Formats: sequence, structure tokens, C-alpha cells
Amino acid sequence: MRTQRWGCLALGAGLALAPALALGNTTTGDDHTQVGKASWYGREHAGHRTASGEAYDPEGLTAAHRTLPLGTVIEVSAHGQVVQVRVNDRGPFVKGRVLDLSAAAARVLGLDRTGTAVVNIRPTGAVCPANRACDAVPQLVAEAGSP
Repeated sequence: MRTQRWGCLALGAGLALAPALALGNTTTGDDHTQVGKASWYGREHAGHRTASGEAYDPEGLTAAHRTLPLGTVIEVSAHGQVVQVRVNDRGPFVKGRVLDLSAAAARVLGLDRTGTAVVNIRPTGAVCPANRACDAVPQLVAEAGSP
């Protein structure tokens, strides 16, 4: 009986975690660090309004995330490269993805060649509202591990 109970608990825990694992979405700790699959917006979306109200600029360092507050600056790393982007839209709306990047940010990370990649996402703590001057302007950071 005890073995059955532990088996049921283990199965229940596995089923509870299955949706998060299927989405490729893991959040660790209070710093909201996330690991998951990212894709990028094509240039055909240029000028379309984002959730923040601004027009999508393929050359801007921006991203779409489902839950992070608009204006949040995040550090995104993949393929040994790191870039900071500002969340200005909602999405992605494709199952299994956690982030949509602008064309410029995708280029920095090499996603323009691969289409998608597993990325690490870390909020920097900075918030940069749309269409306002901001000290925390997103930027190319450097190769991962460089000072």
C-alpha cells in the first residue's frame, strides 16, 4: 500500500510538471530567470503596433513575452552571445516558445540563421517605458563570460 501511495504521488507530481516541461519553460528562483525556446519576428511585421502601443521596429532591441511587465529590460543569451532587450509586446503565441525577439536581437544571438534556439532569460531589474528616454537602454552586452 505504501509503495502504491508513493507511486501515485510521483505520478501526480510528474503530471503536474508536464505542462511546464512540454512548453520548454522553466522558472528558477525569485530572480525570474527562465530557460526556453525563442523565435523572432520577421521584417514583414515592421510598423505593426505592439502591446505597448509602439510600432514594431526590426532594428530595435525588443522582445515579446507573455507575462513580464511591458518595459522590463531582460538579458537574453544563446550560442555564447548575450543581448539586452526591452519587452514591448505580448507573445509568443506558438506552443513551446517563451520569447519572440526582434530581427536585430535575433541577429546578435544567431537566431536569424537557425530560426529558433533555447535561450536563457534574466530580467536586469531595469524598466524602460515605451517611447521615453531611458538610462537602461537595451544593448549588445558581449560574448557570454566576457567581462
